[in-house]
Amino acid sequence: MEQRSTFSGKLGFVLAAAGSAVGLGNLWRFPYLAAKYGGGAFLLVYIVLAITFGFVLMVTEIAIGRKTQLSPMEAFGSLNKKWSWLGKLATIVPVLIFPYYCLIGGWVTKYAGVMISGTVKQAASDDYFGSFIGKTGEPLIWFLIFIIATALVIIFGVNKGIEKLSRVLMPALLVLTVALSIYVVTRPGAGAGVKYYLMPNIKDLNVKTFLAALGQLFYSMSLAMGIMITYGSYFSKKEHISKSARQIEVFDTLIALLAGLMIIPAVFVYSGGDKEALGKGPSLMFVTLPKVFNDMAAGRIIGILFFVLVLFAAITSSVSIMEAIVAGVVDKYNTSRNTATVIVAFYGILVGIACSFGFGIWSNFKIIGFDILDFLDFVSNSILLPLVGMLTCIFVGFVVKPKTIIDEIELNGEFKLKGFYTLMIKWIAPLLIFFILVSSILDTAGILSI
Repeated sequence: MEQRSTFSGKLGFVLAAAGSAVGLGNLWRFPYLAAKYGGGAFLLVYIVLAITFGFVLMVTEIAIGRKTQLSPMEAFGSLNKKWSWLGKLATIVPVLIFPYYCLIGGWVTKYAGVMISGTVKQAASDDYFGSFIGKTGEPLIWFLIFIIATALVIIFGVNKGIEKLSRVLMPALLVLTVALSIYVVTRPGAGAGVKYYLMPNIKDLNVKTFLAALGQLFYSMSLAMGIMITYGSYFSKKEHISKSARQIEVFDTLIALLAGLMIIPAVFVYSGGDKEALGKGPSLMFVTLPKVFNDMAAGRIIGILFFVLVLFAAITSSVSIMEAIVAGVVDKYNTSRNTATVIVAFYGILVGIACSFGFGIWSNFKIIGFDILDFLDFVSNSILLPLVGMLTCIFVGFVVKPKTIIDEIELNGEFKLKGFYTLMIKWIAPLLIFFILVSSILDTAGILSI
């Protein structure tokens, strides 16, 4: 087996893990949910959950990875053989997400190209996006460009690939986000959107707001995807887990908050204060925002910067998702990184092609009412993600015991929150994740709208 690589230091690890956490969910799902659930009220709940629930799950996964020096495929089994099945279940999550995430990454790449080429007006038309994804050939070209770029980063390895990419893209992403946020909030008429986004209204604090913030936090921080366990396995024993987790959390939350400042005021100005214009899912990024950029002064430049920013976020996340799978193949089958990367890329291309065809020549093919991409998204995000998270809490809380994780954290000094950690991991976190699981399924079934 190849010797396990490590990040060169805490900064490399934090930037890589933050790069994983800062993805498409931060840049389109977070603003949509914040707008839908009262802006400031949603932010308040999200931040409180981030520094409690999110922190506990993140340090748990990083500690499991560092303690075992293994990917999730083998990590759980190395701590307790009877629970090796959980490692396999955890690995299924990135396996399902990877192909369709790269397909969406291809769409982002296409739109970055559209903005650069100056065809913003065409992209702003109502049927442009639907026409594009319904084609047979063109979406696959952009998809292949994106997935090959992702695979190349993985082949270069932890230091020369993942860490080097993160050291360049994450600071650039932060600078772009800050610059675009400042530009948007200083536009005429943006003040109403900023006020709505940042000022909490007590009447918006309700169960739906709580569940929406909890679910978004879970996805936003790359929890239960095997990613933090994998990256934790590359993390030096000399570094502080809890401090690093806090820094990842701050970076991820800051980007999400700034994304809202970029998008919500801009759409408010464009739509005359209609928050429904923020639309859920791809319609916000690929339909609404091109219209905003088309009507905005210096819209082409802003559009270029925005889609380059989203592309940076998408590639750092796709790299982390692919790495979680590749590391599992390497650990399980004792193969080389290059071989594992080629196998995973080939799988991703095959399933990604099927996802793309689901919007075109296979559009009549449905799985329990879903097209192929939406089905994979439902199974991975609405079922497996919270299920793996809940089982991980039960595993740590009652099988290997919280002391196993606390001891790993305390290799670098006292963990002052161990009492709080034990309470959260055993009782509060699994209960909260159960609520995510139930609400996600009810939302998809149309019984509860979140």
